[in-house]
Amino acid sequence: SEQLKAGGSSTVYPVTSKAASVWNSNPPADDEEYWGPSNYGIDTDERLANYWAGEYDFETDGSTPPFKVNVGLSHSGTGLEKLKNGLVDIGNASASVDAELPDLSEEEREKYTNHVVGVDAQPIVLSKEIAEAGVEQLTAEQVRQIYTGEITNWSEIPSYKGEDKEIQAVGRAEGSGTDTAFRVNMLGGPDAEMGGVDVRKGQNQQVKTIVSRSNNAIAYMALAFVTDEVASIALEFDGTVYEPGKNLADQNYPLSRDLHCYTYDGTSKQEAAYLRMIISEFGQENFVKPSGYAMLTQERRENQIEKLSDAK
Repeated sequence: SEQLKAGGSSTVYPVTSKAASVWNSNPPADDEEYWGPSNYGIDTDERLANYWAGEYDFETDGSTPPFKVNVGLSHSGTGLEKLKNGLVDIGNASASVDAELPDLSEEEREKYTNHVVGVDAQPIVLSKEIAEAGVEQLTAEQVRQIYTGEITNWSEIPSYKGEDKEIQAVGRAEGSGTDTAFRVNMLGGPDAEMGGVDVRKGQNQQVKTIVSRSNNAIAYMALAFVTDEVASIALEFDGTVYEPGKNLADQNYPLSRDLHCYTYDGTSKQEAAYLRMIISEFGQENFVKPSGYAMLTQERRENQIEKLSDAK
């Protein structure tokens, strides 16, 4: 194929989309802004895509990459279903196949190969008006009660100093990896009831927009999409306070989750070349970190790259 197709999670999208853009432009080795291999201990004078594809014996020549990469945007469940149906080569997901597609048989589940490309720590975000009224931190139990419908007014939160105001609880679309991860980590399981949700949005950008335009909203969203348009707050969980910009990448933070790029029925050399670029130190520094996510540790990088050695 002359094109590698990926699609799915809007959370993973910033990583894979940027990687695809740079791959397709195939910058030369002396392009320090987009390639510069010597900065990462890579000894080559080849263009970027030519180098990574060459690791899997693709014939490369000139400025045109050996194949193009196209990345679509939906959400995790859709991406994994498209992967299964052969509509994409890589399914981006911000939750595991087990959580996203719990009804799969063991035989079907084994056909999915998981490639972890980074780590996201979902913050809890509020409308600025609520944070300015004193809500700069919530407990995990308070968040749970809001999303199950047990707490419905901001006046029920002790730190809130404003007038009575109903809570607008914003959720991600059912089937999105962000929603599944939130249910698993905060409510106890992928099918946990969320009776307090007032509105659901399919993509992180849409969540940010509705929270920024409201004066009473709470939401959970991917870290990469947080801007000063919304207020990201601290979360107290099991006696530890987790604060944005400080310790959300801690492995004990309940809303920390892996970012996945799944392949199906093995991993092709095309898929492996592109994924190896993202998982490498170069990819982590240039695609994962700038997207606002935590990079894989060296040990995790090595384990993921070893998995790609079986590409065929």
